Amino acid sequence: MTQTDDFGAELADFVRRVGELRTGRALPPDEHLALLDAALFELRHVADTLWPRYEQLKAAAPNTPSPDRQERQERQLLRTLFQRLPLPVALVDRDTVVRRMNSAATGLTGVRAGYATGRPLAALLSPGDRAAFRSQAAAVARGEGDRSLTVHLRQRPHERVLATLSALRPPDEPHPAVLAVLQPGLSLGAYPAPGVVAAGRRPALPDLSETTRHAELLDLVDAMTTELLSVAPGDREAVLAGAARILHGRFADWVVADVVAGKPLERALVLGPGGPGAEALTRAVAGQDPASCPLVTEAARGGCASLQVRPQDTDGFGRDAAGDPVLVRADVTSLLCVPLTAPAGGGAAGPVQGVLTLFRTGARRAFSMAEGQVMDLMSRHAALAMRRPAGPRRADGCSSG
Repeated sequence: MTQTDDFGAELADFVRRVGELRTGRALPPDEHLALLDAALFELRHVADTLWPRYEQLKAAAPNTPSPDRQERQERQLLRTLFQRLPLPVALVDRDTVVRRMNSAATGLTGVRAGYATGRPLAALLSPGDRAAFRSQAAAVARGEGDRSLTVHLRQRPHERVLATLSALRPPDEPHPAVLAVLQPGLSLGAYPAPGVVAAGRRPALPDLSETTRHAELLDLVDAMTTELLSVAPGDREAVLAGAARILHGRFADWVVADVVAGKPLERALVLGPGGPGAEALTRAVAGQDPASCPLVTEAARGGCASLQVRPQDTDGFGRDAAGDPVLVRADVTSLLCVPLTAPAGGGAAGPVQGVLTLFRTGARRAFSMAEGQVMDLMSRHAALAMRRPAGPRRADGCSSG
């Protein structure tokens, strides 16, 4: 088999897999994350494998007129595959300027691809999300690793959209581009109730590990709700401390709480893993100025959560007094930085009350997107609890609230 035939067979396999992904749109919502991971894998396969092999074949035949008929057909095929991906996808530069947008993305944003091309994708987001989105896209383009964050579209401000950003290196271009995958509607409610089976589908065999993790998340939400309802109205510090205690240990190795609420950022609480080696670092993190932590300042300013696995930007949580990155000293393998904010009057996002930053370290399993969505839910509940005004006190000294 010649190299051209081998490339054609691999391209045919890729077309078949994309066809299977298209049929995946009929799957239940709880399986969409796996579909997203598969789509991202296939897109990276095109950028890292198929396109370089195509360039090699092209270079090996310098006497062939360029572009010839086969080359035009292959390029058209790649464009068609991009357009027909079942997930909303946009290719942008480091400034989020749209270079290409597929049909699913135009349907989600309500903007024609021709109009969006050459304009910033950030302009299609709610004003509060634009700065964080631009900052994360620039970090991805600099090679600091893939990122995920929750944003809101300008035309659909009440719907949360998960934006996953990944770097791509287009052939014959000096700078990397950013692939943005937008997935709306990810929330705890997207998971079906136990025992519910979609019509016409065979019951799937239970996955014990997934069931166990789902039960653990439900227990965590229950414990958080109980804690928040037990705190006296108006005691903001107690709400923040109680939420941090629930998350510490069972959900994260480190929990760092910072207070915002219209005032300068202030570090309120740091819960570390304990042990003689970690006590000094815990004190160092407690003494940090949260304004020196880019992750915290972005969350406080933009109100957007951030989930990172193996964070590439080691300065994302600032440095200790000796100048060493906190993420390196703590051996952070994944992190969640979540603003505490809840809807205000009219459905608009209310002010950020605080920021919770969670670290997982060492060999512990990284935060998943499902866990990020659950944390987003609990952060809204905590923000509502922090906004509860203190009730009037009765003559016997007890609060009536």
